[in-house]
Amino acid sequence: MIRKGDTVKIIAGKNRGKEGKVISVFPARKKIAVEGVNVYKKHMRPKREGEKGEVVDITRPFHTSNAMIVCSGCSKPTRVGHKTEGDKKVRACKKCNAVM
Repeated sequence: MIRKGDTVKIIAGKNRGKEGKVISVFPARKKIAVEGVNVYKKHMRPKREGEKGEVVDITRPFHTSNAMIVCSGCSKPTRVGHKTEGDKKVRACKKCNAVM
C-alpha cells in the first residue's frame, strides 16, 4: 500500500521512469498524486473584477498500479511485504528486507 510521503517510481504511462514524492492518496479510487508527475495546465477564470485569468499547473492523480515504491535501503523500485518487529507490523522491502 502506497502512503503519503513515500517515494515512488512510475513504471507505466507517459511519465514512465520519473520519480517523485506522493502528495496525496485516494484509496477509494485507488489513485495517487505524485509531485512533478502527470502535470496538466488549467485555465483559471479571474475571481474578481479587474483581475486577469491565468494558466495554472495542476497535478492529477493516476492509478496506483502504474507506480512502485522506491526502497530507502537499496534505492530500487520494489514490492512491499510485512514483518513484525516486537508487537508492531511494519512494511519491508521484498528485495533487501529493509524496513520502510
